[in-house]
Amino acid sequence: MTYRLIGDSCSDLDENLKKNENIRIVPLTLEIGDYQVIDDDKFNQKDFIKRMAESKVGAKSACPSPEAFKEAMECDTDMIFVVTLSDHLSGSYQSAEIGKNLYEEEYEKKDILVLSSKSASAGQYRLMLELEKLCEQGLKFEEISKRITKLRDEMKTYFVLESLDTLRKNGRLSAVTAFIASALNIKPIMGAVDGVIVKKDQQRGMQKALIKMVELAIEEAGENTKEKIVCITHINNEERGEYVANLFRDCNKFKDVKLVNGAGVATMYAGDGGIVLAIG
Repeated sequence: MTYRLIGDSCSDLDENLKKNENIRIVPLTLEIGDYQVIDDDKFNQKDFIKRMAESKVGAKSACPSPEAFKEAMECDTDMIFVVTLSDHLSGSYQSAEIGKNLYEEEYEKKDILVLSSKSASAGQYRLMLELEKLCEQGLKFEEISKRITKLRDEMKTYFVLESLDTLRKNGRLSAVTAFIASALNIKPIMGAVDGVIVKKDQQRGMQKALIKMVELAIEEAGENTKEKIVCITHINNEERGEYVANLFRDCNKFKDVKLVNGAGVATMYAGDGGIVLAIG
């Protein structure tokens, strides 16, 4: 059966997925004050990081329009799967759902699944990897939908940020808390529960935080880890990303470990040097 996979631009893909002609990415728009940039393949990560650091206001994102998702759905494939940012983080999921409705009003109905990742970045990457595999196996829409929803529900997401400054500028963290964390070099280890960000632990220093994050991830990975894949997104710090990837590779418990650099939305959320990972 023919297929199309659609992701918003927080779906941080590897080079193989980027080359897949069946995949379309619908970009968000990123804003820092009056400055706007489309999160597409022309996104300049280093320039955006510099602008975030120099700005007194926090960066924010605007989700794609329903019409942009509808346009991405306009194809003659048998089935379409859409993966978006967690609906707790962005309006991208709701926009994609409206886009599906607009498509079905204009064209005849087809098999379309719109899925909130309940995650971001590395989590979306993991789901897109699985969708490509299942679609290439020739499975039917109902079976793919069942399997990808199960993976989404069981997947674990974690992240560690180099700086809390972006959260402070966005009003999601008090200035006092951010100052204390910075002064004491405290790095929170965060996770996601049903798409909602939660604090899992904290450590003093980035290396200790990364090690603890990996330990937590391995501990919570459950059984059958040999069937699971670790997806890691680094933000402008490949060396740090490789360090985390090697911690997982050295434990020899997982089917594969994959590493990519984040695009614009992940850069905005995680900041320079941030690490996001998903296991499923």
